[in-house]
Amino acid sequence: MMGSTGPFLQWAQEVAALLLLRVRRTVLQTAILLCVLLLLLWIAVFLYGSFYYSYMPTVSYVSPVHYSFRTDCGSPGPDLCSFPVANISLVKNSRDRVLMYGQPYHISLELELPESPVNQELGMFMVVMSCYTKGGRIISSTARSTMLHYRSGLLQTLDTLIFAGLFFLGFAEQKQMVEVELFSDYREDSYVPTVGAVIEIQTKRIQIYGAQLRIHAHFTGLRYLLYNFPVTSAILGVASNFTFLSVIVLFSYLQWIWGSVWPREPLSVQVNMQDGATLQQRQEEAARLRMATPRPASPPQLPGEVLETIGPVGRTAQAKELDLSEETEFESVDESSLFTDANYPPPTGTLLTPPQLGEGAEPIPGAEIRQRHVCSSS
Repeated sequence: MMGSTGPFLQWAQEVAALLLLRVRRTVLQTAILLCVLLLLLWIAVFLYGSFYYSYMPTVSYVSPVHYSFRTDCGSPGPDLCSFPVANISLVKNSRDRVLMYGQPYHISLELELPESPVNQELGMFMVVMSCYTKGGRIISSTARSTMLHYRSGLLQTLDTLIFAGLFFLGFAEQKQMVEVELFSDYREDSYVPTVGAVIEIQTKRIQIYGAQLRIHAHFTGLRYLLYNFPVTSAILGVASNFTFLSVIVLFSYLQWIWGSVWPREPLSVQVNMQDGATLQQRQEEAARLRMATPRPASPPQLPGEVLETIGPVGRTAQAKELDLSEETEFESVDESSLFTDANYPPPTGTLLTPPQLGEGAEPIPGAEIRQRHVCSSS
């Protein structure tokens, strides 16, 4: 009974170890995949945020306007000594410009005016705004007229009676907000950027609680979509960046695992190597044949004479040399490897003897070796 359960327990342990190994590998791969996905998501969000910050200008900019005027005239009464003037900087933190190049802006001035008898008797007055660049040079100017809204005496009395409690407690005031549109489509010039503006109210009998300059950007095209549909634009932008980064990472993984997505067959390299090896072998065989071929000894040669071998042996030698020359015609053999003692020409006076026949070999009928002296014409 114990002998039958032993192999089963061993098999169960092996299966459990294999399953545990696969589970650990799966958990590790899943953790790595989640880390990579989270990293890609963070990079996609960072890229979209950087693009939005660099592409979208300041949507709305509000700056308080503090007017100044002369007080050295000494004349009694509600009249001022000069027109109220305010100088406003259009550079944030002394380095960031409020206006972006090519972007249209709507610029308006909000005046908080009390419903005093002086302002009601004021009537219409002019508001002038002049934009300047570095050095104080005026690059754009505009002038607009405005006035306090009319309210009859009966309406003012009813309003005072109804809101008397709020007026008494300080939660409400008898004032009006007058908005003056200065520029409806102001565009910044990249060559002469605007660094500030001067706002002047051309009247000496005005009374002002406070004033604010409002600059609002008018968006078109992609900026309009980014501003009016921020959630949808953010989802689409992050998804696009995430998809693009995922494709890059996937192709990089395939390149690292498989070498390339479409592997190239190195057929030309293999063929070239085989051809080179075959050519080298042929060159070595040709050199070996030339070295192993015996050269017949030639008889004494007189000056001015040339020996010519006639017969089958001569024809056979010529044929062999012709075959060797044809085999090695297109092969480049290294001359230094073939330049051995076997290739040296025989010295003058050496006898060329035909190859000796072996013992018991019979001469070929009709085969005779003849040598004749040929006198050279030189």
